[in-house]
Amino acid sequence: MTATLAKAMAAFSPTLPLAVAYSGGADSTALLVACHEKWPGQVSAIHVHHGIQSAADDFEAHCRSFCAQLSVPLLVQHVNGRHLPGQSPEEAARLARYKSFSALEQEGNAWPAIKNIAIAQHADDQVETILLALSRGGGLPGLSAMPASWVRLGVSYYRPLLNVRSSCIKSWLLERQFAWVEDPSNQDEKFTRNRIRARLLPALEATFPQFRDTFARSAAHAAQAQIVLDEVAEQDSQQLGSPPSIASVQGLSRARQANALRYWLRQTYSAVPSTAQMNELLDQIEACTTRGHKIRIKVALGFVERRGAHLHWYNP
Repeated sequence: MTATLAKAMAAFSPTLPLAVAYSGGADSTALLVACHEKWPGQVSAIHVHHGIQSAADDFEAHCRSFCAQLSVPLLVQHVNGRHLPGQSPEEAARLARYKSFSALEQEGNAWPAIKNIAIAQHADDQVETILLALSRGGGLPGLSAMPASWVRLGVSYYRPLLNVRSSCIKSWLLERQFAWVEDPSNQDEKFTRNRIRARLLPALEATFPQFRDTFARSAAHAAQAQIVLDEVAEQDSQQLGSPPSIASVQGLSRARQANALRYWLRQTYSAVPSTAQMNELLDQIEACTTRGHKIRIKVALGFVERRGAHLHWYNP
């Protein structure tokens, strides 16, 4: 069941001190205020200036003013959020943010190292993530949507508002008369998430009023199933070796081959093959019955190739 912001914050118990990723928008404003009120003196804010909008300097100025009003320390990080060919603007900005956040763990000196960060993504964001995964033919990792907490490169991240509706967050701010800024790009329907927000969520609301709760349950089921698959892959990896033996891979069912190889590529190289790439790799492994059979297949940003009796991945 979707929760109120107060209920979500009551259940939120991160490691302190805590930094809040603060854009100046409604969601991060509410999270910053709520965290500051719950843990006064233990909360700071991080604002990432992506450098891709004309209004970015105005966003930064608002964040500085608001944090000064709250007496909350603010760190502004300037990053290059421009996307590369074949990369979506949203993905480029997201990667730039997390790269910036990870660097903070090493800051030290004038600014203490930041090891705990709260992010204000909410129930509507979670639904959008699931719909995006479905539209792209995503597997269980995509359908699992966003976790409530995780650790990345020494930094612990939290999403305490994942069960809170966007409308509830804005109502909470309006009642308390806190100001926020509206990002004009949020209305631009050339971005897929904005089209989902503007067109699909109202239709889902009208047809399935409880869709946020039911989608969240489905995401939880997918995440649980993925945990089991990872446990199986870990067991198989011990038998396959690293790098994996081709003969040992051939001894598994095709579905288990795919699971074990995806796990190996993701855990060892952070490489995620597409469905087409994985199917081609499995076909080549099945056909690999002679010493002279060569395997060299594009996978993610690199290649999987046969070297003797084993599979190797490399990025040229």
